[in-house]
Amino acid sequence: MSRQAPGRATSSPLADQTALVIFSGGQDSATCLAWALDRFARVRTLGFDYGQRHSVELACRQNLREKLADLNPQWAARLDADCLLDIDLFRQLANTALTSAAPIKDEPEGLPNTFVPGRNLIFILHAAAWAYGLDIRHMVLGVCQSDFSGYPDCRDDSIKAMQVALNTGMDANFVLHTPLMWRSKKDAWTLAEVLGGPSLVDLIVEESHTCYEGQRGQRHPWGYGCGQCPACHLRAAGYADYLAGKS
Repeated sequence: MSRQAPGRATSSPLADQTALVIFSGGQDSATCLAWALDRFARVRTLGFDYGQRHSVELACRQNLREKLADLNPQWAARLDADCLLDIDLFRQLANTALTSAAPIKDEPEGLPNTFVPGRNLIFILHAAAWAYGLDIRHMVLGVCQSDFSGYPDCRDDSIKAMQVALNTGMDANFVLHTPLMWRSKKDAWTLAEVLGGPSLVDLIVEESHTCYEGQRGQRHPWGYGCGQCPACHLRAAGYADYLAGKS
């Protein structure tokens, strides 16, 4: 599994390969898309409609994709097709705050009620099946252990285990790339600047979506959102730390 340490993007031995990015339309997946475009010859994107209450992120995906490619002619040439898969499973099985109208709240013990059991694991499995049919061996994920919000399927051990399971079960040679795994939210903003300069940072602020409540009415310095949910808190704090580090 590839885990990139913080630093400036450089030429890559992956320059003749194709990658599949799991692309939600959020901050992390947008940064990962830029990371992949900086390294791979061709990059395809895959998103999931799983009944998320913040489905507005799906409406942000295409606009974000197109504007990101416009930042760099080389990225535009490398960006390939997008696909959106409908996964109805979670609507049927997971009564969580992200797949229902239940209030989003912090739990005093255990996992937060925004945790959707198996979500990232099922995303990776579907992405691998999709990539297998396209003869793509590289998949790029925006999961992060340092700011994982209590989600165990974002941890490094979970991703490593999935890579082993996929390659064993499909007799394949997948590589799961997690460029944000060991980065804080501040570091994710910094990586965006390294990859695409202030223009990419501004684009992610303006066009990506993170808020669990799906609100895009109020514009904050760090982007749109309710400002109260865990996703907004993480994004806001990371952006503030990023700006403080530049002063």
